[in-house]
Amino acid sequence: MVKLSGQGIWLLNGQTVIEEDGQAPEKIQRALGYIPTKEEGIRQTIAYSVLKEHNTSEDMEALKLRFDALASHDITYVGIIQTARASGMERFPLPYVLTNCHNSLCAVGGTINEDDHLFGLSAAKKYGGIYVPPHLAVIHQYMREMMSGCGRMILGSDSHTRYGALGTLAIGEGGGELAKQLLGNTYDVNRPQVVAVYLTGTPANGVGPQDVALAIIRAVFANGYVKNKVMEFVGDGIANLNCEYRNGIDVMTTETACLSSIWTTDSRTEEYFTVHGRPEAYRELRPGQAAYYDGMVYVDLSQVEPMIAMPFHPSNAFSIRELYENLEDILFQVEENATKQLGTPGVRVSLRDKIVDGRLRVEQGVIAGCAGGTYDNLVDAADILRGHSIGCDEFSLSIYPSSQPVYMELIQNGAISAFMESGATVRTAFCGPCFGAGDVPANNCLSIRHSTRNFPNREGSKPGNGQIASVALMDARSIAATAVNGGILTPATDLDLSFTKPRYVFHKSVYDNRVYDGFQKADPSKELRLGPNIADWPKMSALTDDLLLTVASEIHDPVTTTDELIPSGETSSYRSNPLKLAEFTLSRKDPGYTGRAKELQKVEFGRLAGVSPEETESVRALFERIRGIAGFEKIDSAKTGIGSLVYAVKPGDGSAREQAASCQKVLGGWANIAREYATKRYRSNLINWGMLPLVFEGDILPFGLGDSVFLPGIRRAVEEKREDIQAYALRQDGTAVPFQMKLSGLTDDERRIILAGCLINFNGENIK
Repeated sequence: MVKLSGQGIWLLNGQTVIEEDGQAPEKIQRALGYIPTKEEGIRQTIAYSVLKEHNTSEDMEALKLRFDALASHDITYVGIIQTARASGMERFPLPYVLTNCHNSLCAVGGTINEDDHLFGLSAAKKYGGIYVPPHLAVIHQYMREMMSGCGRMILGSDSHTRYGALGTLAIGEGGGELAKQLLGNTYDVNRPQVVAVYLTGTPANGVGPQDVALAIIRAVFANGYVKNKVMEFVGDGIANLNCEYRNGIDVMTTETACLSSIWTTDSRTEEYFTVHGRPEAYRELRPGQAAYYDGMVYVDLSQVEPMIAMPFHPSNAFSIRELYENLEDILFQVEENATKQLGTPGVRVSLRDKIVDGRLRVEQGVIAGCAGGTYDNLVDAADILRGHSIGCDEFSLSIYPSSQPVYMELIQNGAISAFMESGATVRTAFCGPCFGAGDVPANNCLSIRHSTRNFPNREGSKPGNGQIASVALMDARSIAATAVNGGILTPATDLDLSFTKPRYVFHKSVYDNRVYDGFQKADPSKELRLGPNIADWPKMSALTDDLLLTVASEIHDPVTTTDELIPSGETSSYRSNPLKLAEFTLSRKDPGYTGRAKELQKVEFGRLAGVSPEETESVRALFERIRGIAGFEKIDSAKTGIGSLVYAVKPGDGSAREQAASCQKVLGGWANIAREYATKRYRSNLINWGMLPLVFEGDILPFGLGDSVFLPGIRRAVEEKREDIQAYALRQDGTAVPFQMKLSGLTDDERRIILAGCLINFNGENIK
């Protein structure tokens, strides 16, 4: 089904695969008549050519990229615009699309979210942006329909910014990276490795894009095979997939931890752009005669079965057949792993009680968003449900078309009627079910969803309050098959299926009549609409000579998601208010964190106001211990930053939202210490908020919760580009343990941002 190459590979003429071994030169010579160098082969990938077109430096190893367009939604765009205008931005220099698909619902008892929407519209008028009102489209569907193009690059402040199936190399990043683009700066990254994803064969009837995606994610996530790399889709199997099917696989590449994706384009890609009224956006993209890849994921589409990703990660995937062959054992292991991961006393995930006559009963189904709510998924699901009932028991099914044009065509071809007659409910375009703000299941219930993630609490439950539900990811077709069986888990391939595949008509008038397109029409005289919940970023200090940081949270889970660092769902209404949002930091993972961090921050506030940190007894005791270390007898506490740090084994998997880092900074955080960082985007978020992304490589952690870490000469170390950072663990048992950490791979600008204290300070200094 899915195989991984153990070495680099050559792809000749887009079809012939030759593994890089001792016989490779001879095989290439026979096929081509010459032997290209590895460097020549690297330059023949699609990804290399697109990156080269957007690179503003002369060095293709150290890229400085400018994008063709930007995209944000209403959880992120307020903070980004606030950051950019605090740094002197006067207009949007490139198309910037502000969508409203996350905070679409008004807060109970107020209009906090609508205030954000009015801010977005006023910003589009003032700075020259494109504003997509609530319920009109989810962010990625609008960008596919209206902004993608072959050979283009798009940067989005949402981790699922992926339009590779349409020939667009798109990257999801934290808001700081978008602010840089708005200020005319570049996205700096070392040239990423490129891994080929070779598709062959044709999917079985009833197997959908989510099935293919989950099979790939299962194979590559845990081993980091494509982490921070570009996945380049090639092979004869691509021609057997329509563009919507390709989009459904492509958007899920985010869950592999790759940097981006790009696909070979063909007549079906051209047809997509023609249907959407933009034929000029098409051009053929394919690898050169002899392209070299750093690895290959080989996928035989004909062997892919209906899949299910069990709680609590998309990589925790099984074929539904495998699940049923080992149902008790798999559910038991999921329950055990969930208990360890949640770490909430008295709260256990309950799944084995859902076994009924050897089958698994689920209480809810959802087909939604950029992954599930596409036209192709929904017309197939409607065909399965047509003439059937989902029943009147616990099981419910919700349908969220990805855009109003898709919704309109589903109405006209009768698919919406089929959904409604079956008992399913149909909603407007909204991302809520994907991050815990819509269709929250009841306690101990299991929801199957064609959406992007099933991390803990993504469905909206609150383990700290004793409430926990679970999400499993599945394809729309198997969700519809399960609905036909009243909630008994059923792979679509078990049914006798016949799909009508009605032709899609794109109703562009929906956008013409409602989307505000102000690009290149900036009007500085317009005022921003600032609701009472929209607050400026607080002032942040530059990096001090030395740092004294206390470990305010210690997390030993194998991976820590951004949802655990700052919860989604109930916090959405506070995304535009840094101080209020920060109160939720680590609230689901470590509820004591904010109190610990704020106590340390009080000392730092006092230091900045001229009060000696040593007036606090516990801090004075730490400085006395530091002065007992040779060489630090004269340490100046007035020039030593006081604050907190978070230790986690592998933090930052998941969302691109910058608040996962900025909330720590708002509470006085100066650093993260990790064994490794789950994604580039989280590490970038730390840097853009002036936090040190430190890596500890030792065998035994020298500190624990409540211990302090002294970083002498840290400012000079950053200035001098040192990668080895000397530190001392001041443990609560009275010992002082010297140890080293790594601070590697920082660009010159990233170092300057850390020295300045944050991106806003850095830009302010440059303006001066």
